[in-house]
Amino acid sequence: MPKEMLPIVDKPVIQYVVEELVASGITDIVIVTGWNKRAIEDHFDYPNELIQTLKEQGKHELIESVKKTAELANFIYIRQKGPYGNGTPVLCARSVIGAEPFVAIWGDEFIYAHPPRAKQCIDVFEKYGDPVISAIRVPKNDVSRYGIVEVTEIEKNVGQAWLLCPNTRYFSNFRDAWPREKWRNLVN
Repeated sequence: MPKEMLPIVDKPVIQYVVEELVASGITDIVIVTGWNKRAIEDHFDYPNELIQTLKEQGKHELIESVKKTAELANFIYIRQKGPYGNGTPVLCARSVIGAEPFVAIWGDEFIYAHPPRAKQCIDVFEKYGDPVISAIRVPKNDVSRYGIVEVTEIEKNVGQAWLLCPNTRYFSNFRDAWPREKWRNLVN
């Protein structure tokens, strides 16, 4: 079972992620998967056989719940070609996304927030017109396990961030390797 399908209470983690995107106003969701993640596509598919079985068993209250999952959004699936890092899914989806602004979110990363984290990022993007990331604080002893940002606060809970490489042997500061003017062209 793909890790994105691990259940939290009564539904897989990726369903919480999709519900966050839908609650943020996103209607078209591109899911980039690998060869071993067919269960994700099946989960959001319209389950005609299951609906028929539920009808036969008289479980009508469950039918609407099952239909609702398939009708959350317009799902587009793309097969990832190689495990090359976190940027690979974005590159794989480039032909579908084109030049449109987009939200990249991991299918196994569930963060509860109100308003949803994706909506907060969309609002900041619409206000400033620049790329946006969400971040959480981690303990100092875990810093080497994460991508790290240095933030200059612009307003409450919004800051200008510079990505720092956690392994300083390679880069002391991401901004030195990728000046701001190159960020917009990173995937071109």
